[in-house]
Amino acid sequence: MATSQDVLSREDFLAALQALSHRYWGTHPFHQRMHAGELTEHELRTWAANRWYYQCMLPQKDAAIISNCPLPEVRRQWLDRIVYHDGKVDGEGGAASWLRLCQAVGLTREEVLDQRHIAPGTRFAVDAYVNFARQQPWIIGVASGLTEMFSGHLMRQRVSDVLAGYSWIRREDLAYFTTRIDKVSGEGKETVDLVLEHCDTRALQDAAVAALSFKCDVLWSLLDSIERAAAKG
Repeated sequence: MATSQDVLSREDFLAALQALSHRYWGTHPFHQRMHAGELTEHELRTWAANRWYYQCMLPQKDAAIISNCPLPEVRRQWLDRIVYHDGKVDGEGGAASWLRLCQAVGLTREEVLDQRHIAPGTRFAVDAYVNFARQQPWIIGVASGLTEMFSGHLMRQRVSDVLAGYSWIRREDLAYFTTRIDKVSGEGKETVDLVLEHCDTRALQDAAVAALSFKCDVLWSLLDSIERAAAKG
C-alpha cells in the first residue's frame, strides 16, 4: 500500500505527465503530411468530418466530469468549457467554428451534422473517451485532458502550415484554431493546477499519468481511423 513517502513531489509529478508529450498526436504521420501540405482535398474533408465527432462530443465529456465532481468551485470553473464549445446561442462557439472549417474544405453542413462520414474507429475512440470521463473519478477525467499542455504549439504551427499548403483555405476559416490558441493556454494551466492539487496520493498520481496516456492513445487511434477512411477514397 502506498504511504505518504511514496507521493511524488509536485515537480516530479508534473515531469511524469510532461514526459508523455512524445505520445501526442502531433507526431502522427497523417498530421505530418497535413503540415507538409501533402493531403488531398478528399483527405482534408475526411479529417474535418471525422474530427467533428470529437469536437461535438467534448461538451458531453466535460458534462460527465462536472456530474462526478462534488466541488462547486470546480464545477463552475469547468462549466466554461461546455459554453466555449457549444456557445451561448446557435452559431457561436468552438463547434460552430469547426463547422465553418468543414464547409471551407468542401463539406456541406448537412453531411457533417448527420455524421455520414464518421468512420467506426473514430466513433469507437471518441465514445471510449467520453465513457472514460463518465466512469472515472472527476479528477482523473480532468487529468485525461492534459493533452492541452502539448497542443498550443501544434495549433500555431497548423495555422501557418495550412495557410501555406492549401491555398483555398483562408485564415478566417481557421477560426477554431486561431481563437483556441489563447484559450487552451489558460485552460491548460488551470487543468495542470487542478491535477497537481487534487491528485494527493500516489495512487491518484499514477492514475492521472495513466489517464493522460489513455487520452494520447485515443487521439492517435482517431487519426489512424481517419487515415484508413481517407485511403478508401
